[in-house]
Amino acid sequence: MALTAREFWLLFHLGVSVVYLHAFVTGLVEVSLGAQRNRLLAGTAIMAVVAWLTVISGTWFVYPWYRAELPSESAQLQDYPQYYLEEHPNLAYWHEFGMEWKEHVGWLSPILATAVAFIVVRYGPRLVEAGREQRNLRWMLAVLFAVSFLAAAVSGAFGAFINVVAPNNFLDLG
Repeated sequence: MALTAREFWLLFHLGVSVVYLHAFVTGLVEVSLGAQRNRLLAGTAIMAVVAWLTVISGTWFVYPWYRAELPSESAQLQDYPQYYLEEHPNLAYWHEFGMEWKEHVGWLSPILATAVAFIVVRYGPRLVEAGREQRNLRWMLAVLFAVSFLAAAVSGAFGAFINVVAPNNFLDLG
């Protein structure tokens, strides 16, 4: 059984999402404990790149199939998840709030992860030193990491819940 292009991109999106969420834990520990500069730099850079891959693959490869236009009035709503959710008043909230979160707030994750990586590049040698100023800078990075993670985690949760309540027949159409 071969994967369709749509299934491949969904699995790619999910795979890089999992890598991002796991990299978060590693990065947070490294920032909090003041790990070696090279490990800190590699960890935050990889996390930023994976966050961008997650958002870009979701936005440009998976999401267009979710919001595809109905070809005709007689089309099967099960093949068009956005229309399926909007057609059912008890499910419309999943599109109105959940997908809006994923479309807009989810983009904070790679932006903040990139900010963390930039700060590590810019202030790297100072981050591994002991001292109050360095501890405050590491704490600020940990907060940025946490907000980035929260945006990604909530987006992922909404994606999972929407996949449960909306049909996924669109994956088999490509």
